[in-house]
Amino acid sequence: MENDAGHEIAEALGVLLKRTTRARLYQGLTDGLGEGVDELTYPVLSGLARSGPRSAAELAPEIGLDRSGVTRRATRLEEAGLVRREPDPDDARASLLVLTSRGEGTVDVLRERLAGHINAALSDWEPQEVAVFARQLREFVMRGPFRAADEDDGTR
Repeated sequence: MENDAGHEIAEALGVLLKRTTRARLYQGLTDGLGEGVDELTYPVLSGLARSGPRSAAELAPEIGLDRSGVTRRATRLEEAGLVRREPDPDDARASLLVLTSRGEGTVDVLRERLAGHINAALSDWEPQEVAVFARQLREFVMRGPFRAADEDDGTR
């Protein structure tokens, strides 16, 4: 019985994590946000918003790209005025990718769109069901098998 739930959750996560599922979602979220913002650059914007300034090499594994892929996308975002490069104070040979204020505003719009998309998908759920789902999903993510060992915040 217990294993059935594990299989059901694994199957649902498989759908969520598919590259095509993410690309379709990102395409819808970025529609009409201007030059440089699309399903390809979304992960760079989102990753920088989560992590703060990072080198392309540091950001790459976090968002599932290689360094050159991050660099290409960051160049597009830089040309659109959403990202800038700054010298890395810890490594004179490297530069950090930093969101500009315009980039931060774009991320705010993307986050609002994503929250709206999620709320619309849950609109026929009872409010209490939504609250329980949100709490349990957060707990699963924070304490479950996807939590990185170096991200321990004392919730274990």
